[in-house]
Amino acid sequence: MPAAASSRPSLIRNLHASVVREVLEAHARYMKGLPKGRRAVLQYVNLNNYELDGVDLSEADLTGALLGGASLRRAKLTRATLYGTDLRDSDLRDADLSRCDMRGACLRGANLGGANLSGCDLREGVTAVQDDEKGLRILEHSKRPGELDYAMLQGANLNGAQMSGAFARQADFTDADLSNVTLQGAKLTNAVMDGADLSGANLHNAEMSKVSLRRAIMVGVDVSGADLTDADMTEVLRAPPPIIYVDDLPLNEVLESHELFCKSDGRDGKAAKAAEVDFRPLRRLKDRRLSGLFAPRAVFFGMDLDGAQLQGANLAGADLRGAKLRGADLRGARLVDAQLSRADLTGAKLGPLKIAEDRVIRTDLTRAVLRGANLKGVSAPRARFIEADFSRARLDGADLTGAELPSGFGGV
Repeated sequence: MPAAASSRPSLIRNLHASVVREVLEAHARYMKGLPKGRRAVLQYVNLNNYELDGVDLSEADLTGALLGGASLRRAKLTRATLYGTDLRDSDLRDADLSRCDMRGACLRGANLGGANLSGCDLREGVTAVQDDEKGLRILEHSKRPGELDYAMLQGANLNGAQMSGAFARQADFTDADLSNVTLQGAKLTNAVMDGADLSGANLHNAEMSKVSLRRAIMVGVDVSGADLTDADMTEVLRAPPPIIYVDDLPLNEVLESHELFCKSDGRDGKAAKAAEVDFRPLRRLKDRRLSGLFAPRAVFFGMDLDGAQLQGANLAGADLRGAKLRGADLRGARLVDAQLSRADLTGAKLGPLKIAEDRVIRTDLTRAVLRGANLKGVSAPRARFIEADFSRARLDGADLTGAELPSGFGGV
């Protein structure tokens, strides 16, 4: 019986590199609607260790293909079929895998830092193939289908992904967007989910012992039946109360008084003191005049602060993760230890604030966390970024003239 099994022909096909190249070129024409274009079908093809950086394989069929150790950085695989595909140890950093069918895919040890997996299907899957002796038989993978063990998904977008029953033990989901993800019954033992956004996630019956959830966002999360033994839930961010009071006054009134204080040069109103206050019930502070706001360690997670005037504000240690700060005026602001992962600071002002003749206050982002933040076109001359974390941050067009940058900073 073993001999008969070993004589069975393998499903895996080996294609000459020139043939693979022709398939990719024809697919590129197909995606552009050009003559002689055809969709790439590379089912069960051995593509181990291939260099495919930046390739567009959207809608391609890669069912059961071997892509172990392959380099697919910034590759576009939108709506591709990766059913049962072996992607172990592959480099998928910043790849677009949105709406992929990845049921049964093996991603053990893969690097998916900054990748977009929104809406993809990562549930367990089986593949039936024709067998001469038994008719249809189930294809057995070398590893359990749906495996993400040891995968690196820092900053990845998994919004709405289907991952029921997935194996993701010791996977790194730091700062990942896991909002509305389905992880029902998933095996997540020893996984790292620090700073991950789990808003609306389904973790029913998930195995989460010894999971690190430091500073994770857990608003509307279903953890019924989940095993959270020895899980680290330090500073987990949960839903705020519907109304926030500061010194017995509703927060919205406190801010209105602060704006009046700013507009009247201190003659009317009152400067707000809002240390450790959760601003989320207000939802948006777009274009508000909040110069000099005292709000260290306050929470602004996911809020709209586009165009807000925050000159000289004290936001040390504030939670601004995922906040919209496009065009905001943060000149002279104190943002020491501020959390700005995934924040959008496009075109924001972070330069020095002039307070008198020959006197300025510099914007201070010492030890600020800017992982995955969008700093495109930001104006930050002379700003302090000592020991700041710029991992995966976008800095194209940023003005950092004279800025104090962390050691080893690679520049823009």
